[in-house]
Amino acid sequence: MITLLLYLLRLLPFLCDGRRQLALENLALRQQLAVYKRMARRPKLRRSDRLFWVWLAKVWVGWRQSLVIVTPDTVLRWQRRRFREHWTKLSRRPTRGRPRVDPEITALVIQMAAANPLWGAPRIHGELLKLGIHVAERTVSRLLPKRRTPPSQTWRTFLTNHVRDLVSIDFFIVPTVRLRVLFAFVVLAHDRRRVLHFNVTEYPTAAWTAQQIVDAFPDDSAPSYLLHDRDSVYGHAFRQRVKGMGIGEVLTAAHSPWQNPFSERLIGSIRRECLNHVLVLGERHLRRTLARYFAYYHRARTHLSLDKDAPHGRPIERPELGKVIPIREVGGLHHRYVRRAA
Repeated sequence: MITLLLYLLRLLPFLCDGRRQLALENLALRQQLAVYKRMARRPKLRRSDRLFWVWLAKVWVGWRQSLVIVTPDTVLRWQRRRFREHWTKLSRRPTRGRPRVDPEITALVIQMAAANPLWGAPRIHGELLKLGIHVAERTVSRLLPKRRTPPSQTWRTFLTNHVRDLVSIDFFIVPTVRLRVLFAFVVLAHDRRRVLHFNVTEYPTAAWTAQQIVDAFPDDSAPSYLLHDRDSVYGHAFRQRVKGMGIGEVLTAAHSPWQNPFSERLIGSIRRECLNHVLVLGERHLRRTLARYFAYYHRARTHLSLDKDAPHGRPIERPELGKVIPIREVGGLHHRYVRRAA
């Protein structure tokens, strides 16, 4: 009732100046809106209704006095929300940016990099251009898988790359029945694990060791590299003789026998399969025993590193060749099996 009286007081000027009909109609509409507002908690407005009142607030100074359904603060809040939504929409508009790379090109670059580890981005980019694929070199560089810097060459890599040109030498000691110590010297070719030369002495010297190298490689059969440790037995006389034969020396690190793995493995096999089961009487007996073992080692003993073949090669004997019979080797410590017709 108080609200209606306030509306009536506002319309008094209009009732007196001849616009009585318009004032009464306005009063009737406001009374009905007041009733509706009492009955409905909150009317639901559409977007068009909000836009109307935002527009009206811009063109009419007295728009606040005509509001009944909502408050002026609500209209101002609509305007601020509309402003935020407008600029948020503009900020989210996608930019052109860098074009997306074809997945097939990405897969091809990765495939080339995996198959050619020595190729870089310029080399792969050149190949793509020759294939009619136009893409920036920078894009190729970005698509390449990240690689760790390769470490320096390891001993395993060196031995693998030079296995056919590399020979290793080493000494090992053998005690005798008379409590003397003999030094056995072996020369091993890495390619087929062949023992090229061996000898036995009680007093090894650099001159004696140098002579063994000459005996092991007559004529022009000297290898490219000779791998050995830093023992003092490989002294000045030995180095001069090796240099004169055109052989390059590869020295292992101090106290690092694993850097000469093939010779160490051979010496271990000699001990486990032969010398640990024999009482050595002297130099002649040791030479004879090693000669028998190396004959078996080269002809019959299979090696995992040679795909289970012997260093000198061992043919496969078919079942139709006959019955399997054993042949004693190394005094009966080992046997070689062959087929013989009955």
